[in-house]
Amino acid sequence: MLNFYELKLNHRDPVYMQMALYVKRQILLGHAVSGDRLPSRREIAAQLSVNPNTVQKAFKLMEEEGFVRTSSTLGSVVYADEETLRRIEDELTRELVRSFVDSAKEINLSFKTVVALIGEHWD
Repeated sequence: MLNFYELKLNHRDPVYMQMALYVKRQILLGHAVSGDRLPSRREIAAQLSVNPNTVQKAFKLMEEEGFVRTSSTLGSVVYADEETLRRIEDELTRELVRSFVDSAKEINLSFKTVVALIGEHWD
């Protein structure tokens, strides 16, 4: 069962979005696979010390995006077929690169410098 004890919340982003991102990362890393159960909404609220309504909002988002499914008999489980996994990988990769590029531009690094630094640190 996936737990949320390792999720470190920040004060910049909405908590429900951080929760959804955490589950996406766990899927991408292979720490959560299709069929893995998620704790109940109340359990997650207790683990993170957040309002249960916030957790409900996260579940709604995860269900809408298709990587969590909820049924009355099984509760909520991870769902990650090949297409879902590719979509998550693409989204997280693009966000990582966008954030990096924004930070590089913010300190006035040139494209050439950034590419050279990436090449230097890649291996």
